Formats: sequence, C-alpha cells, structure tokens
Amino acid sequence: MKAQHKQVKRMTPMMRSIHWVNVLSMIVAVITGLYIADPYYQALISESAVDKYVMAWNRWGHFIVAIIFDVTSIIVAYLFFFSRFEKPILKVLPTGKNIKEFFEVLLNLVTLNRRKNFDSTHSDSFNTVYFAIFHILLAWMLLTGLQMYVHGLASGESSIGTWWPAMLHLVTDWTIPVSSMIHSGEGANMASIMEVRISHHLTMWLLLTWVAFHIYYQVWRTIFWKEGDIGIVVSGTKFVKEEKA
Repeated sequence: MKAQHKQVKRMTPMMRSIHWVNVLSMIVAVITGLYIADPYYQALISESAVDKYVMAWNRWGHFIVAIIFDVTSIIVAYLFFFSRFEKPILKVLPTGKNIKEFFEVLLNLVTLNRRKNFDSTHSDSFNTVYFAIFHILLAWMLLTGLQMYVHGLASGESSIGTWWPAMLHLVTDWTIPVSSMIHSGEGANMASIMEVRISHHLTMWLLLTWVAFHIYYQVWRTIFWKEGDIGIVVSGTKFVKEEKA
C-alpha cells in the first residue's frame, strides 16, 4: 500500500474572511480596551492640544470593532445551524458518535499522536466544541461591553434617540446580577456595574488564553498530523493521506 495525499476543502472564503477580520478586531479591541481601563501609553504621547482626544479615539475604536464582532457573530451563529458547507451544530450535539470522537481527539493530543482513531479529514467534535466556547465567551464579552456602554448614557438619551438606550437596557441589564453572582456570590440586591466591568476584563483574559491554545494546537496538528492544517485559514484546504493499492 502506498500513501498518497488528497486536497480537502475545510473553510469557505466567507469563513476565512471572518476569521481574519476577527483576528484584527481582537487585536484592536485588546489594545483599546486595556487603554480605556488604564491609559498605559498616555505617557508616550507628547503634550499637545490633541491629547485630550486620545481616550475618545480609543473608545471610538473599541466601539467600532465591537460592532464588527456583533456582525460576524450573527453570521457565524447563522452558519452554525444553517451552513450548506458544514453545520457545526451536528458536531456539538451530545450523540454517542460525537462524544467518542471528542475523547479520541483529546487522547490523540495528550498521547502526542500515538493514538489516532478518528477521521481528521473534516472538522472534529473536539475542535468544534472548542470554537463554540470561543463564541460563547465572545457573546458574553459583547453583552457586558454594551451594558457598560449604556450605563454611560445615564440620561436615557443618545444621538439617535431614546430607543437605542432603552433597547440596550432591555437586552443587557441582566448581565449585572449574573456578573455579581459569578464573581461575588451576591444576589441582584448587591449587584453593581463594577461587577460587569470585572467580568468583562476577566473574559478578555479567558479569550486570550483561548487564542494562545488555538494557535498552539494548530501548529501541533500541523507538525504531528502532517496534513497542512495551519494553512486552512489561508487556502481553505488541507491535505489528508489516503491509502492506494
């Protein structure tokens, strides 16, 4: 038997575009978000008449990339259930097949590829669940961010009318008591916007930890599986071995 490789499509142009838009947006969001929390590079800016606008520009940039994340998240959520290429929802359902595959991929990782009893041609349950966790964290990040934003509109007014703050309060006010219960164990009576700020900040670090493992795992799979996984986000394809007589 002679092993040959075949090229397999793994990501559509839409998904690759979303991936790189999210990468750039996350970089901007982290840089501007950390500045909003603590103006760490203010000292690097010379004193001038425009210095007072630095925070405003950071807030603007942070808000713009948050909107981009909102849009890409809606698209990803739709494709998660209705994609004609590959429906991730089918891989996260707790079926016997998915559970078995999840643990086989996990064993493959911890045994350094000494055990590989699953098909790596297409997306596996482990990686799909891992990405689902990312989008859950991102959704929480967006909701807590919008709650802090609408908290600043104390008058209930905005440049586009009162409907905008009212809608944001309706959608995000629940994050205050939830954040309080998560971080301090207190109920709604003790909830405050500070708990939301803490939750937003900690979620950022969870997302960065997620990104660190994601990059590591893609490099790991490329080295151990030798199927070119790291090139998927560029070309949309990978190469898998097939036995030929």
